[in-house]
Amino acid sequence: MNINIIAVGKIKEKYFSAAVDEYVKRLSRFARVTVTEIADEKIPSGASEKEKEKIKNTEGERILSRLSPASFVIALCIEGTELSSEKLAEKIADVSRNASDITFIIGGSLGLSDAVKERAALRLSFGPVTLPHQLMRVVLSEQIYRAFKINNNETYHK
Repeated sequence: MNINIIAVGKIKEKYFSAAVDEYVKRLSRFARVTVTEIADEKIPSGASEKEKEKIKNTEGERILSRLSPASFVIALCIEGTELSSEKLAEKIADVSRNASDITFIIGGSLGLSDAVKERAALRLSFGPVTLPHQLMRVVLSEQIYRAFKINNNETYHK
């Protein structure tokens, strides 16, 4: 199983990087994990909605160019479906029966372009709160790890 995480922007804080690295290391028992950072666009102060849409589309094109055609794509977006950890584990198990590649996408500060959302087989939300995309990488990595632990009937703290 290949797990890909595509994220817009770089992690600046070492403690976020260390946490993501730890979960990727733990996940390596279950899957090959790749984290790809996509360059984010600068958002001018007072940007219009049209300018913001252009920025999302530019970032979206970069994301789409990195997707494998055979990958099952899960886009993280606030309007997505909320799943418990157990349901996410079930979804990963179901997908892994038919695909060997799952890609999770975390957008930039403006979110994801419509084209990226349309390419996704699943739009996933971790709730109505807005998290910095750097912290979202930590949360996502932990939840993927938790899903594999659940699917392998291994204990993990609650």
